[in-house]
Amino acid sequence: MLTLEQILDNWKKDCEIDDIELDKSSRETPKLHAKYVELLSQAKLQKHRKEMEFKKLLKDKFMWYNGKMDKTTMDEKGWEYDPFDGLTKPMKSDMDYFYESDPQIQTLQSQIEYWKTVIDTLSDIVSNITWRHQTISNMIKWRQFTSGV
Repeated sequence: MLTLEQILDNWKKDCEIDDIELDKSSRETPKLHAKYVELLSQAKLQKHRKEMEFKKLLKDKFMWYNGKMDKTTMDEKGWEYDPFDGLTKPMKSDMDYFYESDPQIQTLQSQIEYWKTVIDTLSDIVSNITWRHQTISNMIKWRQFTSGV
């Protein structure tokens, strides 16, 4: 899967319409559409995978923070035996602070946000490609107008 930066670099090239060979640009539209719809589908699947990974991590962190995780699992994950580092266990209402500041949870949330941004970007690109024929048509009409036809 391409990164957001690579997608944007590709789009900078792909969005150009050759105003000399409008017919060629028009013929390229379905290929561009297929390219970016494929990328969009891959991004949606990647986001879904990250969301499933996040749910699993959240369950594990719940077990860990609430003292319900066994030591073998903590050893496998490389997590400390005491999630509060010697502090008394916080009240249930304060647990959100620990979840929100947990580096592993933040990392996965950041990755999910990244894929949402990729999906939004690709959706905008696909929408632009969908209406590309209209842009080409407007260019042709402008040429006709300026040439007096």
